[in-house]
Amino acid sequence: MSALLEIDGLYSGYAGVAMVRDLNLTVHAGEIVALLGPNGAGKTTTLLTTSGLNPVMKGDIRVFGRSIRGRPAHRAPREGLAHVLEDRSLFYQLTVAENLRLAAARSRGDLDQALSYFPALEPLLGRRAGLLSGGEQQMLAMARALTSKPRLLMVDEMSLGLAPVIVERLLPVLRRIVDDTGAGVLLVEQHVHLALEVADRAAVLVHGDLVASGTTAEIAGRAAALESTYFGAGAETGAETAPDTEAVIDADAHTGAGARPDGPEADLDDVEGSR
Repeated sequence: MSALLEIDGLYSGYAGVAMVRDLNLTVHAGEIVALLGPNGAGKTTTLLTTSGLNPVMKGDIRVFGRSIRGRPAHRAPREGLAHVLEDRSLFYQLTVAENLRLAAARSRGDLDQALSYFPALEPLLGRRAGLLSGGEQQMLAMARALTSKPRLLMVDEMSLGLAPVIVERLLPVLRRIVDDTGAGVLLVEQHVHLALEVADRAAVLVHGDLVASGTTAEIAGRAAALESTYFGAGAETGAETAPDTEAVIDADAHTGAGARPDGPEADLDDVEGSR
């Protein structure tokens, strides 16, 4: 079976400087591939380039068997690719329901099915997205992506700004989505052990170079060495924030006054309701 995503010798970056070099990676239907690495490794650059939001400098990316070169970025969702950006990119002045209806109308998607994975959002449908907690915003971003019934889903730093206990509850939902729908997922994550628990395969990027790849069992067997050599102290806790997203390190900067505080107390009930 051909891969949903084929990254072949990719070089990509900014202002002529390659942040990702000679990357080879595939994602097949029904699997989660975790793209791991420390801050500034090129993980976000890889996803942005796959979505067409950043140019390919050299090499190629094929989505559903077709090269993305020359493809306008807005075509990606119509072809079955959904990208959950690390800043979540919600319409913060609109309600939860309005955010979801916009996505569903644009893609003729299934709102009820998307909400079934995050039932904690249902009592919040009338609340503005800017007043949600971090965990609720992440659930909304995921649900919005699912309305298009994607064949390939890319999720960038699901854990950004969330307590590890919340991430422990959210990542298994991603596994259930894949098992139910047969979609392929490329997951960027800094919580190494949590990502390996739900992924099928993993690849490790460091300073734009692929330094390790294999099944999760293979990578888990080398996790201690990889963390001590490449990740540093932030790998286990996810405490660090990727430097290429410094402008959006606080998603609540978009929310304005009155936003709910992030943290275990604010989010734990949200995720409990989605189990």
